[in-house]
Amino acid sequence: MMQILIVEDQSETRHWLGELVAAAFAECVIHEATSQGSGLAQVARRTHDLALIDLGLPDGSGLAVLRKLRLSQPDAICVVTTIMGDDASIVGALSAGAHGYLLKEQPGELLVVQLKQVVVGIPALSPSVARRIMQHFQRTGPVTAESHLTTREREVLGMIGRGLRNAEVAHALQLSENTIAGYIKDIYRKLGISSRAEAAWHATRLGLGTPDLI
Repeated sequence: MMQILIVEDQSETRHWLGELVAAAFAECVIHEATSQGSGLAQVARRTHDLALIDLGLPDGSGLAVLRKLRLSQPDAICVVTTIMGDDASIVGALSAGAHGYLLKEQPGELLVVQLKQVVVGIPALSPSVARRIMQHFQRTGPVTAESHLTTREREVLGMIGRGLRNAEVAHALQLSENTIAGYIKDIYRKLGISSRAEAAWHATRLGLGTPDLI
């Protein structure tokens, strides 16, 4: 029998997700968490087959639960269920190991289908999220410039990937903010990108910006 975790602070949404899970899987046991802390406690308490995780929780980000689950239970399928469809949230979740990213605005019938598909290995992505990912690759194209990044540029890229601001990178490397801004401009140019979210994605893919696991 499937063990399923739902991490969601809104009671109505949590109940709705529970109904979708029950519709998707005839035999399952649903466990609920309403915060980051209770989500981490559930992860420590038992093994899960599937987890639906909201990002915006009252005591922190659902990414902490996602990372802990991926670290301690690598076979668990983790799907983000959220209203946050911006690039930074999508990149952060997929970089942390999410197997899917579903927006709550979707029709329930579609979510049920996607939940059934994700357990057999088909990534669960809302159509708008899939389009954003495709647009990202259309903008960047094949990444062939990575080998042209200097050692210092890779160091700066890694810090950006960990979420550091320009001032924090400058302090860590004992350089001026103007110098760091110059490095970032060169990194963007070489990688063909235009946002910190894209930079974070490349940093994680290169093993430079993996955040510390909680």
